[in-house]
Amino acid sequence: MSKFKRIGVLTSGGDAPGMNAAVRAITRKALSEGVEVMGVIGGYSGLVNDNMIPLETGSVSNIITQGGTMLYSDRCLEFKTEEGMAKAIATCKRHGIDAIVAVGGDGTFRGATDLTLHGIPAIGVTGTIDNDITATDYTVGFDTAMNTILYTIDRLRDTCESHARCNVVEVMGRDCGQLSLMTGIASGAVAICMPEVEFDEAKALEDIKTAQAHGKRGMIVVVSEGVTTTDENGKKIPYSEVLAKKINEIGIETKFVRLAHIVRGGSPTLRDRLTATKMGVKAVELLLEGKSNLVVIENDGRIESMDILFALTVDRMYKGKLKDGDLDKFGPEDIKAMEAICEKRRLENEELYEMAGKICK
Repeated sequence: MSKFKRIGVLTSGGDAPGMNAAVRAITRKALSEGVEVMGVIGGYSGLVNDNMIPLETGSVSNIITQGGTMLYSDRCLEFKTEEGMAKAIATCKRHGIDAIVAVGGDGTFRGATDLTLHGIPAIGVTGTIDNDITATDYTVGFDTAMNTILYTIDRLRDTCESHARCNVVEVMGRDCGQLSLMTGIASGAVAICMPEVEFDEAKALEDIKTAQAHGKRGMIVVVSEGVTTTDENGKKIPYSEVLAKKINEIGIETKFVRLAHIVRGGSPTLRDRLTATKMGVKAVELLLEGKSNLVVIENDGRIESMDILFALTVDRMYKGKLKDGDLDKFGPEDIKAMEAICEKRRLENEELYEMAGKICK
């Protein structure tokens, strides 16, 4: 445990409610173990540009209630270059930083792996509203984002009911449809459209017409931003706007709403504060145990860790983005374990979507 005298903590990629809770936990756990903490300002850009601040117990007081990230965030292209990496390593050596805890998503974890390969041990902590890291059941920020979406849809429903209209609501999530699936079910949407499950447009339109014929006034349709189609010129466009027009064309007044980045903000929920705290503490414990190049995950309610390369490869496998050679570093048992994780996520989505089809009408 005496190996580490000082660690750095950074937040990278898209901000997520609960990142501050993670920073607080990492800082206070490290300090309680006699390890100093430096906050890296602006993600990996802070390492490249030597933008650091010392963190003490008081530095992180009350930030657990705040959304966003007190350390700010950035997507640093220079960090991906050898020159940028050299600057980042020099910054760590200049400040006596023995290890890094990086809070963010898949891009953040790739950066943590690069640091490890260059001699700076690193641990990743999930922080993304999309819940799109396949290797973990849960990512910090997901619950708050869902509740923000739900809060907004509930208010949209009020005006939909008053005017007997439909609202098509597009939510964030990139290629992961869990935000749309969960909030669609919880908000009583008449239809849900997500990337992972084939959407039956004809059936959805028929269900909406039938619901109106049976006296339903206000209706909500939730669509993930990751679902796209092509226009007459072959250009990829959001499907949500197209679907809104088609519902209008069957005689039901329909408005389109894109919630966009409003979903990322706000004070984190209890779940996100608690999960971020547990994950932050676990990250420091892993470093003190001499471990590195791991990402902290939640698996069936337990806070565990996983090799970052394994986690990133599982994610590519699930999303159909594996490239030649991606699996060469893994044995048959590892690949079998990856396939099991992917199947677990698929079944969860399919079972919930099937359920939604029976009750969301």
